[in-house]
Amino acid sequence: MVTTGEAAPTFTATYRGSDHETFDLADHLGDGPVVLAFFPGAFTPPCSNEMVALQEHHDDFAAAGATLFGVSADSAFSLEAFADEYDLEFDLVSDMAGDAIEAYGLSMDIPELGLYGIANRAVFVLDDDGTVTYEWVADDPTNEPDYEELLAAVESL
Repeated sequence: MVTTGEAAPTFTATYRGSDHETFDLADHLGDGPVVLAFFPGAFTPPCSNEMVALQEHHDDFAAAGATLFGVSADSAFSLEAFADEYDLEFDLVSDMAGDAIEAYGLSMDIPELGLYGIANRAVFVLDDDGTVTYEWVADDPTNEPDYEELLAAVESL
């Protein structure tokens, strides 16, 4: 698992709503803090709650110069519908191949729901150099991060 002080693994994936527009984390480093919010699945109550809470803090993240991305194993088209449903202004990234989820050590299965290779709920803050300056990984994927603590971590950069 990726921890504070380590270089964050860079990865490519697909932006929400697209089957061809590539997201490349490396393209976003050096422009202020990057917040990666991994979540298990769109349209599930804890994930919806978390993404709405992050949206409620979107202006605060922007004021701190941060760029926020939600990352899950959902398809780009599911993420587009999810973002539309909850009026999310930040980008969601589809990691259907699970490359980022694996690189960050977040892969988990919830067999009773038929979910395999999804992301555990976690948030990482990266500085301009791509170093992890804050990490939070859920002990239980129904838990949500402390949003004020997360914002303070972003503002400290």
